Amino acid sequence: MTTVSVRYIVDDVADAVAFYTAHLGFTVEFHPAPGFAMLSRGDLRLLLNAPTGPGGAAQPMLDGRRPEPGGWNRIQLEVDDLAVTVEALHAAGARFRNDIVTGQGGKQILLDDPSGNPVELFEPAPR
Repeated sequence: MTTVSVRYIVDDVADAVAFYTAHLGFTVEFHPAPGFAMLSRGDLRLLLNAPTGPGGAAQPMLDGRRPEPGGWNRIQLEVDDLAVTVEALHAAGARFRNDIVTGQGGKQILLDDPSGNPVELFEPAPR
């Protein structure tokens, strides 16, 4: 599979790096400045940018809107045991948007990173 990159705007890059590496299994690939880091987990490359600074991701849109964290688009990370993962994240003080929901394809929950960007944790249904 080809590497897929997703960019998240975060309030504090160092906090986001700590969160994603300590709790979600990402590794730091590149962290050249306080306002940017590149992390990876398998074929996913996560680009973390501060909402200010000289980088392209921090530049305002033509209508004046500025990049900011949050929203509903998200990355989905598959986990082996959702209940165990959620319990460990709760113990670490993580914030969730909902409780575990079960659907036809499996179970999921929405976790907020330190800036409020959603991360879907997903446990597929047994096949």
